[in-house]
Amino acid sequence: MEATIVPHPKDTNATILLMGLRRSGKSSICKVVFHNMQPLDTLYLESTSKPTNEQFSSLIDLSVMELPGQLNYFEPNYDSERLFSSVGVLVYVIDSQDEYLNALTNLSMIIDFAYRVNPKINIEVLIHKVDGLSEDYRMDAQQDIMQRTGDELLDLGLEGVSVSFYLTSIFDHSVYEAFSRIVQRLIPELPSLEHMLDNLVQHSSIDKVFLFDVNSKIYVATDSSPVDIQTYEVCAEFIDITIDLDDLYIENDQNNNKNGVKGANGIKELRSVSHLSNGSTLYLKQMIRGLALVALIRNENFNGASADSEKSLTIIEYNVDLFKQALVKMWIPKH
Repeated sequence: MEATIVPHPKDTNATILLMGLRRSGKSSICKVVFHNMQPLDTLYLESTSKPTNEQFSSLIDLSVMELPGQLNYFEPNYDSERLFSSVGVLVYVIDSQDEYLNALTNLSMIIDFAYRVNPKINIEVLIHKVDGLSEDYRMDAQQDIMQRTGDELLDLGLEGVSVSFYLTSIFDHSVYEAFSRIVQRLIPELPSLEHMLDNLVQHSSIDKVFLFDVNSKIYVATDSSPVDIQTYEVCAEFIDITIDLDDLYIENDQNNNKNGVKGANGIKELRSVSHLSNGSTLYLKQMIRGLALVALIRNENFNGASADSEKSLTIIEYNVDLFKQALVKMWIPKH
């Protein structure tokens, strides 16, 4: 029998392979994160019956492959070796509200095969649908799954295999946070991006800064300070608010639209500044390749005289422009 080859991209490691047992939530995750589907609408999705492969262009050209849970990819008619050798990240989805022992057995078999074919592959496990669990049960389930997975891998003789675990739900920002970290593993330039963002934070008195993919709300990079989920949520939602407000206005060269400025090439660039009730400030500036920089600025920078606030904002604006220029020099010629 001729080998059946599942769809897979051109020679690139910027590929996420999404696997898991049937009805674990793989399709719902893809639709919510990459297609902006409302979480409740995913209740009407049909179960995936065949492999899918979608392309998404952002800072990197990303491929997301979803494999149906009911198919056995270790049968002779599937070219599993070719499949796993082309993948940068394997994401395995576990339904935390269901009995997951079979899922863990399946996961360990997949890791065993994938790691031997491709030792550089990143293994990520989403402990999914945790919105229906209490906080204590979530943590207990995570500890149990991590322990059982480690034991299974040791039994298979796989020592030193790094596996990351995330508690996720499509009804909050946890799945976006998880996929942000997953996508970052596929960006070779990430250390340089983080260093540039650290410099921006240091010289602009910014509290936290993200480089977002506008469409998916995944952050492809952030500075090296810890990510607080509430700060992430505020910054992600600010993108939608800015875009919604911008759509209310008709571009008119004779009027000043605070959400739009002319770039060096004369093309309108999205920009927005919002002062929060707690005194902090949100700043957004459009970057390259569908990205936007969103920063949370400390309260003291915009307290006091209006002239001081304008001076602080001017410094931030200047430094962000320098960051954007560096981003263009770093990325455009290579990609």
